[in-house]
Amino acid sequence: MGCAALLWGTILLACSCGPGPPSAGAAPLLAATYVLDDADGLGREFDGIGAVSGGGATSRLLVNYPEPYRSQILDYLFKPNFGASLHILKVEIGGDAQSTDGTEPSHMHYENDENYFRGYEWWLMKEAKKRNPNIKLIGLPWAFPGWIGKGENWPYDYPDITAYYIISWILGAKQYHDLDIDYVGIWNERAFSSKYIKLLRYTLDKQGLEQVRIIASDRLWEPISFVMMIDSELHGVVDVIGAHYPGTKTVQNAILTGKKLWSSEDYSTFNNDVGAGCWARILNQNYVNGNMTSTIAWNLVASYYEELPFGRCGLMTAQEPWSGHYKVESPIWITAHTTQFTQPGWSYLQVDGHLEGGGSFVALTDGLGNLTIIIETMSHNHSKCIRPPLPNFSVMPQRATFYLRGSFVSKKLTVSSVGACFTLGKVYMVETLQVWHSRLDFESGNSSLFQQLHPLQVWEGRFSLDLNVDEVYTLTTLKTGRKCGYPEPPPPQPFPSNYNDDFNIRNPPFSEAPNFADQTGVFEYFVNASDPGDHVFTLRQVVVQRPITWVSDADQTISVIGNFKWVNMTVTCDIYIEKPRDGGVFIAGRVDNGGIYVRHSKGVFFWVFADGTYRVTGDLAGKEILMKGLAGVRDNAWHTLTLNIQVRQGKKLESQL
Repeated sequence: MGCAALLWGTILLACSCGPGPPSAGAAPLLAATYVLDDADGLGREFDGIGAVSGGGATSRLLVNYPEPYRSQILDYLFKPNFGASLHILKVEIGGDAQSTDGTEPSHMHYENDENYFRGYEWWLMKEAKKRNPNIKLIGLPWAFPGWIGKGENWPYDYPDITAYYIISWILGAKQYHDLDIDYVGIWNERAFSSKYIKLLRYTLDKQGLEQVRIIASDRLWEPISFVMMIDSELHGVVDVIGAHYPGTKTVQNAILTGKKLWSSEDYSTFNNDVGAGCWARILNQNYVNGNMTSTIAWNLVASYYEELPFGRCGLMTAQEPWSGHYKVESPIWITAHTTQFTQPGWSYLQVDGHLEGGGSFVALTDGLGNLTIIIETMSHNHSKCIRPPLPNFSVMPQRATFYLRGSFVSKKLTVSSVGACFTLGKVYMVETLQVWHSRLDFESGNSSLFQQLHPLQVWEGRFSLDLNVDEVYTLTTLKTGRKCGYPEPPPPQPFPSNYNDDFNIRNPPFSEAPNFADQTGVFEYFVNASDPGDHVFTLRQVVVQRPITWVSDADQTISVIGNFKWVNMTVTCDIYIEKPRDGGVFIAGRVDNGGIYVRHSKGVFFWVFADGTYRVTGDLAGKEILMKGLAGVRDNAWHTLTLNIQVRQGKKLESQL
């Protein structure tokens, strides 16, 4: 591991940094001044920058990485003063249903079933805490097991059951993993129930979980803000109003509630340099324009098959556990500009934050004399997020001069001695600022990310910077920043062309088999101790009741694995149908879709049923029937299925069963 504490860049003369003065004959830079003053009080308290694991199964492949690469990835995400140095980790409370890129298992598939070792979110939270004991943890459900709704696709008909289910997850986190959950949400991007929120608060308090704060409603600013304004009891139990993809804007009702305002899910953008520009812009402007004191990225790490929806929409990419390859993408270092030089509990200064030449800045202090300023000059076309649409604006090269006031400059200091009195004048508390710089270069593609430049001298409370377009600067009194790194990981490799798994592991570290990505239903390791033959160790689909869904799950359970680009292949699997009469199983190849689009997946699907019939279809829904007949398969017996798919001359698809 190498750590670059100081990379010498442009030497700063006097009190300016950046591209320097305009060349002869060039138009003069737009010049503007800005005052940083805490004399009249501070702005809102900063609550931190975070990311989401979930919504869904976005960290699925990470857990299967071999060491040391898995730990290296985790360090880049969570280790303080190393990489992204995240302050917040938000995870999905698994609900056995499709929630964007896959299904995450519930801790309670059924009412009398509790297991707090399913999935990988427990493990991920513990790994985050190992690296940063102060990281804040949030849980939020996207879906719920079907028993909660008693047959209805709705979690609020029986709010006491739903509250019991969520609180069981919080208590299980503490009892089995020693994890303290800091915040809990209601239902991701769906309706909220005031009755349920109030009951959840009451039940939390009754269980001694007063410290767990409630976020609502993880959708839009309204109607939650309006309802809180007219319902004092609801106002009293909601601690944070969380909105998704707010476009850096808020609404008046949300501000009038006096509550903390968070962009509780944002970004969701391909993690190239445009994605980094999006992230840099909203990290500042969510506060400058919308008073939001926390921004949480979806998603933490793109650790799912890239062909699934929103491929590579994570802060970094780790989608090849079979090779060990991962990539530290530019959004990681954009995150570091804020997270390495602030902490939750700091406060924003009361400043407008808009640069006259376009772009923005925020200034934060710990109240103990430390000051951090983050400046971004992202241009419109280089900072578009996936949503919402970005109104036109322009950014130009400019010179910004900052004046420090208040506690950053002390009053006149008078010293007296026998027979004399001396007035020494103002004492400037901030004399030097550390400088960290990123420039996103969209012409040559040679971006410079999170480089430390020479310290900036502050002369009599004043300093200036020349700012170019598509840059990020952090100016800070803190000297703890680091750009650390590991040696390059192994090169990328496609999924192995020959792959098999007999699931022969007695104490698996995770409930799912490596590289299988559940899309509807939940497939778990299962030890079939009653089997006298070769099928003691199996992978079993365990959900038999349709969950309270977040999107339109497929009617058939499915887990995908492998390379989406494969054309010719042979798939072989031993199968066992547990449900008599109308039970069935399929294997498939050339499956073209998953995630929120899984219901419409095409491919070659070979089905066998407990009534002895078989069918070959061109789609998961089973509507495009290619072949059908008798297979002699029965329930409660093992059978071997083989599907061979070849594209013959003339590009005609043929399959052999």
